Amino acid sequence: MIPFLDLRAVYLELKPEIDAAMARVADSGWYILGKEVAAFEEEFASYCGVKHCVGLGNGLEALELVLRAWDIGPGDEVIVPSSTYIATWLAATACGAKPVPVEPDIRTANLDPERVAQAITPRTKAIVPVHLYGQTSDMDPLMALGRRHGVKVLEDVAQAQGARYKGRRAGCLADAGAFSFFPSKNLGAMGDAGAVTTDDDRLADRLRTLRNYGSKVKYVNLETGVNSRLDEMQAAILRAKLPSLDTFNERRRALAARYLEKMRGIAGVELPYVPQWAEPIWHLFTVRCADRKRITDALDAAKIGWLIHYPIPPHLQEAYRGLGMKKGDFPLAERIAETTLSLPIGPHATLDQIDRVANVVRSAA
Repeated sequence: MIPFLDLRAVYLELKPEIDAAMARVADSGWYILGKEVAAFEEEFASYCGVKHCVGLGNGLEALELVLRAWDIGPGDEVIVPSSTYIATWLAATACGAKPVPVEPDIRTANLDPERVAQAITPRTKAIVPVHLYGQTSDMDPLMALGRRHGVKVLEDVAQAQGARYKGRRAGCLADAGAFSFFPSKNLGAMGDAGAVTTDDDRLADRLRTLRNYGSKVKYVNLETGVNSRLDEMQAAILRAKLPSLDTFNERRRALAARYLEKMRGIAGVELPYVPQWAEPIWHLFTVRCADRKRITDALDAAKIGWLIHYPIPPHLQEAYRGLGMKKGDFPLAERIAETTLSLPIGPHATLDQIDRVANVVRSAA
């Protein structure tokens, strides 16, 4: 069997470092907002090339709390991709704002700056590009739009830890970057975890207040905050994994290059497009299939793991029926949902496994 992603192999390679990190926390007797969180925040901020990292409970709350810290709420609009995981939309909804979906550049599945420009209104308060599948959005034109209209830009970096745009790392490309460290991410914890990166002193200070019940001093609550604190144990695990992130990402790049070589020219299968300015970290390797079921049936028969990211676009989810959107409103997002297939990739997959997957897809197609 070829698994879609082997998380146990990641642990086994880094077992001495991870076990030592967990033991260090257990021995410390301090389990909330201690030395491990502070150290990870400093190390990850340095890695991303920003002044601040604020550790939070998960990626969704990272998105939501940034919007809250920017005082975005009822009556405001937040531009989001039409093709993304629903968390990007949920963050806007949680603040009381209206998510305004914009169609992607169909080649990359990331936000199309020209369409974003057409969607901005006087109510627009933020643009949230998602670096889907591990490849950055085209950030310079999006930042130019934000500056021109007085609109904040928040990177959703859940799938792109370590990716670069014109030589700069994701997480330093906008007013703030929101990260998820869900276990399957390129930098994954052993549970839920998240963070925000930024150069904005005021934003970082407010996020540290919001994450801790709206409090800077115990029992003194400045605003109605939440409990969204990066756990000490998860911070220690992330610290143990961070030094290997670039190495693991390079392994993924080698595997993606092999896929691109072996799957070139397969009829009915569209390979990923990578602009010259992008350095993806291949969180996912996605193809688009004219007959997806035929290929997934063949993968199942060969005992090869696969996933679909994401089978139902947010505008067609029951959760957003109240917005009055229907099938056909966002045809590019729907096309992506109906044709995209994610193939196995991870830092412990082998070239032989990639060759086998490619051969099965070619035979099926």
